[in-house]
Amino acid sequence: MKLFRYKGYMGKLLRINLSSGKITEEPLKEEWVEKYLGGAGFGARLFYDELKPGIDPFSPENKVMIMTGPVTGTLIPTASRVGGYCKSPMTNSYFHGTAGGNLGAELKYAGYDGIIIEGRSTVPVYIWIDDDLVEIREASHLWGMMSYEVQEALKEELGSPDIHTAAIGPAGEMLNRFACLVFGCRVTGRGGIGAVLGSKKVKAIAVRGSGSVEVPDLKGFRRFTDELLTVFKTHPATSNILPTYGTPVLVNVNNALGVFGNYNWQDEYFDRAEGLSGEVMKETIVVRNKACFACPVRSGKFVVIKDGKFKGCVVEGPEYENIFSLGSQCGIDNIKAVAAAERLCDEYGMDAIEAGIAVAFSMEAFQKGILTLEDTEGLELKFGSEDVLMAMIHKIGKREGIGDTLAEGVKRASERIGKGSEDFAMHNKGVTFAGHSARGLPGFALGYATGPRGGSHHDGRPTGERTGLVPRQTFEGKAEYISKVNRFTIYTDSMIVCHLPEAIWGPLDVSEWCSRAVNAVTGMDISLEDARRTAERQWNIMRAFMVREGYRRKDDKLPKRFMEEPIPRGPSKGMVIDWTNFNKMLDEYYAFWGWDTATGIPTPGRLKSLDMEEIANDMEGYLSREKAQAAKK
Repeated sequence: MKLFRYKGYMGKLLRINLSSGKITEEPLKEEWVEKYLGGAGFGARLFYDELKPGIDPFSPENKVMIMTGPVTGTLIPTASRVGGYCKSPMTNSYFHGTAGGNLGAELKYAGYDGIIIEGRSTVPVYIWIDDDLVEIREASHLWGMMSYEVQEALKEELGSPDIHTAAIGPAGEMLNRFACLVFGCRVTGRGGIGAVLGSKKVKAIAVRGSGSVEVPDLKGFRRFTDELLTVFKTHPATSNILPTYGTPVLVNVNNALGVFGNYNWQDEYFDRAEGLSGEVMKETIVVRNKACFACPVRSGKFVVIKDGKFKGCVVEGPEYENIFSLGSQCGIDNIKAVAAAERLCDEYGMDAIEAGIAVAFSMEAFQKGILTLEDTEGLELKFGSEDVLMAMIHKIGKREGIGDTLAEGVKRASERIGKGSEDFAMHNKGVTFAGHSARGLPGFALGYATGPRGGSHHDGRPTGERTGLVPRQTFEGKAEYISKVNRFTIYTDSMIVCHLPEAIWGPLDVSEWCSRAVNAVTGMDISLEDARRTAERQWNIMRAFMVREGYRRKDDKLPKRFMEEPIPRGPSKGMVIDWTNFNKMLDEYYAFWGWDTATGIPTPGRLKSLDMEEIANDMEGYLSREKAQAAKK
């Protein structure tokens, strides 16, 4: 195989066809690395080229890709992350997510930049990668196991505690649309990658590698990492706040601003938020900090519940987003209950944000009389009940009763239930909103509406508005602001590094730390402007994929509640994303990206300026058809 030009990369991908059993190695394309970098950007290009538009996410034609980035497996801070990509059963479009832990580094040490899994097995299998040895092994004895249990079983079966694993739980086997992939105890969820793997009968992936990642200038690389580590060790967010409290510090912060969603976003100020706070969590259930590979921040929290009805629960977390979804959204203020609920979601292998919001949605439907005791098998879906929360997680995880409907995600669940429930199904493009307000953060609202992943908090980011880096209670300038945040999020998802130290990597645009890190690892000579141009190319390839799947301007929207119901009380009382301001922001957003204002389709001229000739030709065809249809009307 040809020697790869750039350091940092291993120079090859592993392709596994489950239908034929064929396993091949293929070279990483240097041209694509130069244009799309790695991770999410590279995955998007592969998916655009290899998937036919309109395929069912659960068909054998769909693929799952596990990808690394150029800095993965090095000592660049937070370069632990690994990406998981598929055509999502939640959105019917390209979905990218990342997880921490160690598997990404281990995959590179085994000699691969990524894995492409295609086809479908007739029996349950797992994939074993041990450097050059790659096998598809039968896994009927593992089918039905919870996600943590199967990973421990694999370590015993393979005879080594040092392997690193990723597994699905029963939710993935039963095609729960928000089933996730669990990497040790870290998760990539939201988009339903676990369900796609379940449809392919893949229970797990296990990796052991003995190699290393080369850099072009070891002494220069060490000087750079020392410089960057100094920043990490002196910045208040990464040296104090995150190590002390982790992401749960945001509970009190967001509640004090009046943007902490609760009761399925009926309110945004939670009177009992203190019981969910990072401060209370630290005092009551945190045993120690935990770090991913190459991470100096140690924001993860290892939790043990030592008393009460959840005694004995052990979990890494909960993170802020899951405290929001399983806690305040369900009217619960007990951090121990939230930790136990998160552990249960992890075991079933389903995204805890989606699961919590599905329960909150069902509670509001019950509150309004849309769901009855007959619909819920006698379970009173009352806000604030810890027992109901746990029972509903079991129902969703097993697809039992009302849980079968909710396992479809709130968009499809509301379509099944009807009776006006669609008005409070809080999602965009099928994915629910994370724990940061749309009504109270107008720029972030635009990020939610336009993001390729739907209600993800990792396309737009709330940090700039929440911290005052940009004015919060205004619509002016927010389109340019969120567009630059998009550049930051997609570039770092392609490196791949963690978003939590965004004050360093961003947060208002791609920073020089990003371009310098890539140069130090690969030997490239990219400028900051080169990096931002690459980010624009990455964002546009994802938008083009969405266009092929039928997405247009009409889909870049928010639920009725965010658009027509002002925040009822608290410090942000009265804030709402009205239609006039929203549409003005959307026009300005499209203008920034060079997309057609009427449709949201990337224009051929803009794409050609980014050296995306083939994509430009495709989009020209879609635009021509749209204009012809508009003329007929």
